[in-house]
Amino acid sequence: MGELFRSEEMTLAQLFLQSEAAYCCVSELGEIGMVQFRDLNPDVNVFQRKFVNEVRRCEEMDRKLSNAIIYCFPLLTPLYVAPQATFEKLENELKEINTNQEALKKNFLELTELKHILRRTQQFFDEVSLTCARRPCKTIFVAGVIGRERIPTFERMLWRVCRGNVFLRQADIEDPLEDPSSVSTGDQVHKTVFIIFFQGDQLKNRVKKICEGFRATLYPCPETPQERKEMLAGVNARIDDLQMVLNQTEDHRQRVLQAAAKTVRVWFIKVRKMKAIYHTLNLCNIDVTQKCLIAEVWCSVSDMDSIQFALRRGTEKSGSTVPSILNRMQSKQTPPTYNKTNKFTSGFQNIVDAYGIGSYREINPAPYTIITFPFLFAVMFGDLGHGVLMTCAALYLVLRENRLMAQKNDNEMFSMVFAGRYIILLMGIFSVYTGIIYNDCFSKSLNVFGSGWSVRPMFDARLGANWTFDTLEGNKILQLDPTIEGVFKGPYPIGIDPIWNIATNKLTFLNSFKMKMSVILGVIHMLFGVSLSLFNHLYFKKPLNIYLGFIPEIVFMASLFGYLVILIFYKWLTYDARISKDAPSLLIAFINMFLFNYNDPSNQPLYRGQMAIQSLLVVIALACVPCMLIVKTLVLRRQHLWRKNLRCLLSPAVKAHEEEEFNFGDVAVHQAIHTIEYCLGCISNTASYLRLWALSLAHAQLSEVLWTMSFSSFSVLTVAILLIMEGLSAFLHALRLHWVEFQNKFYSGQGFKFLPFTFDSILGGGLED
Repeated sequence: MGELFRSEEMTLAQLFLQSEAAYCCVSELGEIGMVQFRDLNPDVNVFQRKFVNEVRRCEEMDRKLSNAIIYCFPLLTPLYVAPQATFEKLENELKEINTNQEALKKNFLELTELKHILRRTQQFFDEVSLTCARRPCKTIFVAGVIGRERIPTFERMLWRVCRGNVFLRQADIEDPLEDPSSVSTGDQVHKTVFIIFFQGDQLKNRVKKICEGFRATLYPCPETPQERKEMLAGVNARIDDLQMVLNQTEDHRQRVLQAAAKTVRVWFIKVRKMKAIYHTLNLCNIDVTQKCLIAEVWCSVSDMDSIQFALRRGTEKSGSTVPSILNRMQSKQTPPTYNKTNKFTSGFQNIVDAYGIGSYREINPAPYTIITFPFLFAVMFGDLGHGVLMTCAALYLVLRENRLMAQKNDNEMFSMVFAGRYIILLMGIFSVYTGIIYNDCFSKSLNVFGSGWSVRPMFDARLGANWTFDTLEGNKILQLDPTIEGVFKGPYPIGIDPIWNIATNKLTFLNSFKMKMSVILGVIHMLFGVSLSLFNHLYFKKPLNIYLGFIPEIVFMASLFGYLVILIFYKWLTYDARISKDAPSLLIAFINMFLFNYNDPSNQPLYRGQMAIQSLLVVIALACVPCMLIVKTLVLRRQHLWRKNLRCLLSPAVKAHEEEEFNFGDVAVHQAIHTIEYCLGCISNTASYLRLWALSLAHAQLSEVLWTMSFSSFSVLTVAILLIMEGLSAFLHALRLHWVEFQNKFYSGQGFKFLPFTFDSILGGGLED
């Protein structure tokens, strides 16, 4: 139970792994995720480590599988080991299928283009037959297809190079053709059929070079109509046969991909695990016999047995007869900080870690934050209606968390809200509680138990007349005097009396109440934070920090601000409705306390002996300052001199080391900064808690403004402004109160996080190298 309030006790351990069992043992350690490996080869280049070839092979397999996922639709199947031979066989089969399919599609494209040429050329020949008949020399022609977008430039180039001695005819192919080089994407291309008539071999060479330059494809075309007709029939027959073969090839490819889709996700995970294991093995040292790997790991002392069992399972799976050895090591290095969490506490731990990772074995604020954080949020957000809405939204996320986690939503905002679902749930529940205390539900009060004020017709002693129903109806503002018998029956059973919701001095009353409440909560919260520092001093065995640190700090704060809280309760209990108008101001009394001014006629003392008690408290508080500022520094210096004189007789080396370690000037400056920061911080931190009062009033007033709008506007703006924007504002202010005003009293946050070797990041979607 003690580890809940403090980070886990860590130890540095040494692992001796046999070469044949190292892979399986590291794999088992990755499954349990309880050890953090240290790099024992920091000076060795990454490309010179022993398992670099295995890492590269895994990266290549990872790349191939990533490409394979484009074609496959991975299913969620149980994890098992995919044989390397099976994967290579599948890869080769897919490569062969894709190569054959690309060749078949290329042949199909060529036949299709030739079909369009044979269909169009008869029309071209009829158009130029008369012109060719008048010329004595033989007319030569070439036919082919070209990309439709190249036609204008192609035509101009032919005209200029051949000086107008060519005759070009063209016609677009209406249906787009599939590009054979893009088997996976199936890109479509638009092409145009052309035929060029010219005379002479010289022009023939020029025309062919131009066609080659524009990536036009030329096809043989018979000169006679009969030959073209016979050739077209043969092409159509070949196209039909080829289409049948393509369909069969595509069916076979789909069957192979569907079979691979059932296991490709499993292989993908396995390959990434292999890569992580070999990367971890590269952190180990290899002994001179090349038969044993030596690793150093950080682990929790409480997890030592689980680690031993994991090593035993790994040794058994590998078939090795030599067991792996785990030895604890003595080390002066600062261990990493490890706080065990679950799905409920992880959100609160993340709030603390965002400020800074705790120093090793210091008090962990997260368990206390589970209560104080949603409570301070609710003080600012206190509304019964809004709290119910927030609770329902959080309950939806909590009750359907398994289904929502399986969906793996990539929306960053949703992921952040989902991760803090238990925080939101507690914030909503506490907001319901504070809403009941404030008696505030969508800016309206609930009259459940009946008001403690009586507004029935009564006699007004000051006016010498009776109040009648006509008096009540004819006057918008009437003052209820609690000193008159029968007007005030008693306090409301729980929370604030609903009659204050219609009172004209509502804000005056709530301002006083919430301001004093904020001071009380703030002082209690800070005193609790200072008290927690005592447990750090006791654990780390620093009695000097207790006597000259904790005690002066707690006495300083309790003498001044603790006394202010006592005055608040004393005034509430002492002054009733009959004498409340004579009650002195606490703020002026607190200021006069520091000025030793007790002759202020406008502010009478609250009790007898107030001057003596307050003067004594101020003197005690001032006396605590030199204890923290001077006495502690002098005691540290005296302890240093005593150790130096003692060790001077034992070891000169130790003497020199001690002289270098201790710097009196640095210690004095550090202690002065800490003392000044604490004393001034007590004032500024107490004032900072007044944000509880300010945000609570702002929330109530904004809710009241929205209530006056139409229902549609009210419902939309309530969710958009009050629940989201105002909720986020209260969340950030509560976060600041914990980080600055609470945690700085006992939490240094100068550690580094424990990052165990685990496969969870791979199964969750990524591997952090």
